Amino acid sequence: MAKVIAISNQKGGVGKTTTCINLSAFVALMGYKVLVVDIDPQGNTTSGFGIVGESKDNLKHTIYDVMMGDATVKETVTKTTVPGLDVLPANIEFAGADVELMNLEESREKVLRRALAPIREDYDYIFIDCPPSLNVFSVNALTASDSVLIPMPGDFFSLEGIAQLMNTVKLVKKHLNHALEIEGVVMTMYVKNNLSNQVAEDVMRWFGKSVFKTRIPRNVTLGEAPSFGLPVVQYNPTSKGSLAYMDLAVEMLKRDGKKAKPLTGLSSYKYKQPPTGAGNKGGKEKPASKTK
Repeated sequence: MAKVIAISNQKGGVGKTTTCINLSAFVALMGYKVLVVDIDPQGNTTSGFGIVGESKDNLKHTIYDVMMGDATVKETVTKTTVPGLDVLPANIEFAGADVELMNLEESREKVLRRALAPIREDYDYIFIDCPPSLNVFSVNALTASDSVLIPMPGDFFSLEGIAQLMNTVKLVKKHLNHALEIEGVVMTMYVKNNLSNQVAEDVMRWFGKSVFKTRIPRNVTLGEAPSFGLPVVQYNPTSKGSLAYMDLAVEMLKRDGKKAKPLTGLSSYKYKQPPTGAGNKGGKEKPASKTK
């Protein structure tokens, strides 16, 4: 039975999508079967895995079809360049689904949970990339999940966003999903300075042992990798950002009592050719190297 983890923070620009793409990629490469659900109408997670351009526009089905009841998850999942990792993709048509969901007579908050139920036995982990707002999509994600992973940059505005998120989690837990728990807080875009250290201390006081020891540094390769449609482990596997997400995957898996150890020979995971049908943003070529 898959563990379902919503990656959520109501503040934008905190590293939700970056964390979803790269954490899920490392978990899959460590031998676990993973599904990523893109429930953000911007579809950045879908693009970040190379499902972009014409391929993205012409997907047979997307999460929109799943949530409208026109397709099943099994009919909709798309494979990625990472072995063992599938994506339930989104595109721009999903942006209007919130209005349609609001018109449902009952249980609109549980649409995603019902859709995922038949395939939970097929995966070890399901990661849901949530939108940066409180709407019917984010409530669906929290209702469908076992836990919430909260990316948190080292600034005080993010502390305010966390307070809002925790109130949302409390309400969802009370009314829709009694089993919902906090998976943990991961410090993202981390820079060693007085402000970041102070914010980290405040987060530690608030969440205690729920805060992951691994901190994700501000790293240029984490921003570059999505433009090539690749997780960072396949773009620049030995970069500081890649190593940090590998450590986060190991730490999370060990928390769950699962076997996990850092990957060896990281340079061999660099992707050699562009994914089939993937758009190549910015006109750049994919980095060439040994494929694993």
